[in-house]
Amino acid sequence: MSRTSRLFLLLDALRGHRRPVTAAVLAERLGVSERTIYRDIQTLCQLGAPVEGEAGVGFMMRAGLFLPPLMFSTDELEALVLGARWVRRQGDDALADAASNALAKIATATPKDLRDCIAETSLWVPVGSGAPETTAFVRPAREAIRDQHKLRIGYRDAAGVASERTVWPFALAFFEGARVLVAWCELRAANRHFRIDRIASAVSCGERYPEHRRELIKRWRIEMCMEDDS
Repeated sequence: MSRTSRLFLLLDALRGHRRPVTAAVLAERLGVSERTIYRDIQTLCQLGAPVEGEAGVGFMMRAGLFLPPLMFSTDELEALVLGARWVRRQGDDALADAASNALAKIATATPKDLRDCIAETSLWVPVGSGAPETTAFVRPAREAIRDQHKLRIGYRDAAGVASERTVWPFALAFFEGARVLVAWCELRAANRHFRIDRIASAVSCGERYPEHRRELIKRWRIEMCMEDDS
């Protein structure tokens, strides 16, 4: 592997972590020594990469203007295409359009025009493969999560009992055949899971909920005994 290729791989590895990652972990991933990692990080900093950290603590990328040309391996490109095609089948109309636009941007933002490669990728998501019939309330749920706004919903549970609830949406799960909104429910004073296809109405309250989404997710993950995926 050339040093240039290794530097690109090191950048990718750093981008993949939201928290400091040690040289030992980076060295194992790239198959080099820790001393090489320290030298490469110094080189990246000299080139303008916004890398912060120190030996024994770890390194991470902070937000910055440094961005090398986009380059993708065959596996990475196929993963992007398959993911975008899945979103086009599973999300709402806005997400479907966004997936197509994102692929178009990726294709033309690389040193080599990838539009033909993307068009010829033979990985497909068949029509109706687990997609729910009702997606009308996916978009308002996404927007409430993004804005951290309370949402007023009309809901009918599995037994057919209707209720009006004010919830604090913080996650949306895409299962085979179902979309599930995860939210703190003011009525129950607890986290609840609401199937999108059982929502009869959804209106933003235009009011931010009092806690940060990050904290709601953290408590929910503990409650569900889920491992941290950061």
